Amino acid sequence: MAGVALTLAKKRAMAAGFGTNAKANKYLNQDFEVLRSQCLGSGQLFCDPMFPAAPESLGFKELGPGSYKTRGVQWKRPGELCSKPQFIVGGATRTDICQGALGDCWLLAAIASLTLNEDVMARVVPSGQDFGSSYAGIFHFQFWQFGEWVDVVIDDRLPVKDGKLLFVHSEEGNEFWSALIEKAYAKVNGCYEALSGGSTTEGFEDFTGGIAESYELRKAPPDLFQIIQKALEAGALLGCSIDITSAADSEAITSQKLVKGHAYSLTGATEVHYRGGLEKLVRMRNPWGQVEWTGAWSDNSSEWKSVDPSERPNASAEDGEFWMSFQEFMRQYCRIEICTLTPDAITSGAVKPWSVSNYNGNWRRGSTAGGCRNNPQTFWMNPQFVIKLEEQDDDPNDNQTGCSMVVGLIQKNRRRLRKEGEDMHTIGYAIYEVPPQFKGQRDVHLDKNYFLTHAQKARSETFINLREVSTRFTLPPGEYLVVPSTFEPNKDGDFCLRVFSEKQTETQICDDPVDAVLDNDTVSDSEVEGSFRAMFVKLAGADMQISAVELKTILNKVIAKRTDIKTDGFSLDTCRIMVNLMDDDGTGKLGLGEFATLWKKVQKYMNIFKKNDLDNSGNISTPELRLALKESGFRVNDAIFQLLVARYAAPDLTVDFDDFVACLMRLEMMFRMFKKIDAHNTGFIEVDFTQWLCLTMI
Repeated sequence: MAGVALTLAKKRAMAAGFGTNAKANKYLNQDFEVLRSQCLGSGQLFCDPMFPAAPESLGFKELGPGSYKTRGVQWKRPGELCSKPQFIVGGATRTDICQGALGDCWLLAAIASLTLNEDVMARVVPSGQDFGSSYAGIFHFQFWQFGEWVDVVIDDRLPVKDGKLLFVHSEEGNEFWSALIEKAYAKVNGCYEALSGGSTTEGFEDFTGGIAESYELRKAPPDLFQIIQKALEAGALLGCSIDITSAADSEAITSQKLVKGHAYSLTGATEVHYRGGLEKLVRMRNPWGQVEWTGAWSDNSSEWKSVDPSERPNASAEDGEFWMSFQEFMRQYCRIEICTLTPDAITSGAVKPWSVSNYNGNWRRGSTAGGCRNNPQTFWMNPQFVIKLEEQDDDPNDNQTGCSMVVGLIQKNRRRLRKEGEDMHTIGYAIYEVPPQFKGQRDVHLDKNYFLTHAQKARSETFINLREVSTRFTLPPGEYLVVPSTFEPNKDGDFCLRVFSEKQTETQICDDPVDAVLDNDTVSDSEVEGSFRAMFVKLAGADMQISAVELKTILNKVIAKRTDIKTDGFSLDTCRIMVNLMDDDGTGKLGLGEFATLWKKVQKYMNIFKKNDLDNSGNISTPELRLALKESGFRVNDAIFQLLVARYAAPDLTVDFDDFVACLMRLEMMFRMFKKIDAHNTGFIEVDFTQWLCLTMI
């Protein structure tokens, strides 16, 4: 129940604008300004209780408490390591970031890209931090985390071994911003060791809130040049690199002055008239600020003499920036990564940002974790989303007409779970064209039959065990259903689905509405048949009423004779629910008509149960439960179905008859009570505290 309340509170906070970069949420409810003021007032340096200077903050295995790698580690503040520590010296640059004893080069490459874009850097590293008069041993940074920005507070105690920083450090021995940002990112992910191994695109996204794509240039799409041009027009960050084949290759310089295993930025793409044709060119930047390409189209190369002066860019300074032909770029480089930014991250009016929509969801074992299309019996149970594409791209040079979008699926918080032995799930998604009869509808969760009879229109490039799967599509205008899933069914996880599109799009969750058709099947005393009346007299005893205890005995005697259904017997709690639902006169017991009404209801539910027990196992699976609920008159959405499975399904994800009846009785009682209080059918009720306690107690 606490989890449901927390989800509702989060939705309200997001609606109020919290979670944006300008209004970042306080991570673990720690407020930087309040904590710093307290420390300055007390004269004490901040010590973070949420991420202590202790072994558990380092790691759990290779950097665990008993590891030789952590033996002799001390935690020291910058002032204990040098006489005049500085936060940033002479501006943040790539050389501020030197890798330590942690396999997080992916993260460092992303941090290095921050230094190339001052606006993005300012969103991650808030101003007003230094070791001057306001120093209190506390710093803070802002990261994007699965749809929201969080402000992360840390103290400046850093792990040190043999007198040197154990992890990231600056070439300047007295500069500490890069070591502190790494510590803040380790805190968000649980510990330093959780950062070992990853993709630069992961860091790109957490520092920008954008969506990242990666292309292997050997297998690049034919329209990659147009993709690059559009990305630059949208203000995206573009990085590229040349693979290394051995450790000796790292930062080795080729004969034409390209650096292997090194992150470059791609900052421009254009076409110039050259010898009677058009030549595609890209502009690259080496973050070193020097060491430039010396081949064709390099600074002052002969090719420029054949280009009209009006088309010539400034290409002569030794500033680390250079041009090369797009074909040469494709030959020399191995990979390009594109991070499309959200509109709020772009300050320049010269770029055309893409629109973005973001949805959080979850997969839960037995209810919404249906696995991929290889599992036709459960695939339909995955969460479903509809994307409405209306406007085509305006790019006459593009060979592919349609609506461009990038769909990204992120699995949340998996690094934090490494301590518990968990790791990344294998994830992906399928895309279907919504058929005419369902267009414009959002209050329907498409069932198994739909997916058995319709082929997918597109899908993620692959199912893979990375944090995010993102793929670019160009589709005709229309409505499309996106079904995100894990590869195998019944894998618990939380996810974030994002859609970035060149034009405005509409993305909405597609789910069943919560509703119930409640039959008025009340049986009056006078309608009860003679044989049933005689049975009741025999069962009810002297008071001619049946209590919850008596009902339990009666039902279990009847059910015990059935060999076609499985049950461990009706519990007293379930029987109390039944009595409460049927007890119209407030006696706490069932009279003749009330008992007859209940008996009729149990018979009806038994028929539905048997009908949906397709394999005649004596119980029903959770997919069969959702269908049985619908047949019983109840329509529930994914969130409520998750709760029902958690409460009523056995560990093997089956539901026996008594739990099935308990589930339906509980649902009916909740619907009837709400509709009774909501006399004017508004969909809302207002209750005071005492009424709330009475309602929740039943």
